[in-house]
Amino acid sequence: MITLPFLLTALVVVLMPGTGVIYTVSCGLLHGRRAAVVAAFGCTLGIVPHLAACLLGLAAVLHAGAMAFQAMRLLGAVYLGFLAWSLWRDAAEPVSLAAPAARRGHPALRGIALNLLNPKLTLFFFAFLPQFVDPATDPARQMLLLGAVFMAMTFAVFVVYGLCAAAARQKVLESPAVLSWLKRGFAAAFAALGLRLAFGE
Repeated sequence: MITLPFLLTALVVVLMPGTGVIYTVSCGLLHGRRAAVVAAFGCTLGIVPHLAACLLGLAAVLHAGAMAFQAMRLLGAVYLGFLAWSLWRDAAEPVSLAAPAARRGHPALRGIALNLLNPKLTLFFFAFLPQFVDPATDPARQMLLLGAVFMAMTFAVFVVYGLCAAAARQKVLESPAVLSWLKRGFAAAFAALGLRLAFGE
């Protein structure tokens, strides 16, 4: 069930920088280790509805229903735009070393929303997990186990990314100019990801 090819493929997918990684790194740099871990947990929880949709066959409905998919994709793009706008607006504000978390929304809730509003995750699970399922046994149980392992790997990798970013936080905060440009850089990254989500095939 849990094979080496699955683990290696899943690890490569999780390591690829995407919206969740960028968000977790930004929380680590701007708000510290705790916020990074909480953000990673939120991003991981945001995977659950997509896994459930895959198990229940709703991914096929989403894939077949162009309007439903486009609506979810538009919502996701709008949310990424909101994150970009929030970071850009805060670029000139100082961040204290004692700041525990973002003022505008809990990191976990933002992380959940970030992945929840990404319809490509549902299609990813629908295309990815069945490749490693043995049809001779219970497919639903296998997909649930594979999904759980994928989520555990996601959380672990995101935490590492976030803690590495948090380790550099003090150096970043010592330079207001660097901090301001980092915020603008994260804002630009979220905006670019939102545009790609909105207009990509």
